[in-house]
Amino acid sequence: MPYNREAAVRYAHEWVYRRNPKYYDFSQIGGDCTNFISQALFAGGIPMDKKPDGWYYRSPDDRAPAWSSVSKLYEYGTRKKSNGMTLTEIPPAEIQIGDVIQLSFRQGEWGHSLLVVRAGDSPDESNVLIAAHSNDNDFRPLGSYVRAIAHRALRVGTA
Repeated sequence: MPYNREAAVRYAHEWVYRRNPKYYDFSQIGGDCTNFISQALFAGGIPMDKKPDGWYYRSPDDRAPAWSSVSKLYEYGTRKKSNGMTLTEIPPAEIQIGDVIQLSFRQGEWGHSLLVVRAGDSPDESNVLIAAHSNDNDFRPLGSYVRAIAHRALRVGTA
């Protein structure tokens, strides 16, 4: 089943300023950004992979690290053995709605995940708009993250 980008974006708009009671809110224990992104990807049709090294959520104490960790989501989605989700690094000019962007605020560390909710015809930092948890935002320009020292754009797909 292909990834439904529009469904992921609809989910993000619905839950960006509140928390879905089906999922734990990690805001007070490290941040809720990747948890929110995972929820949106799941709403877009990415199937959970319930293997121990997979991508799934059953409860706050029974979830894969990839569900709520920036770096673990990247590792899971970019490895060739992932079962259901693929993440492929793309140039910023290829960003589409439903893609994921990860930000680095310290050299060698990726610390924030965002969902693209709008992208211009020629995507750049001024016309790529995102939704995110932790600091809840919707339709925020990517370029407004002035503290970020780097970002990586990830094309979301199904395996």
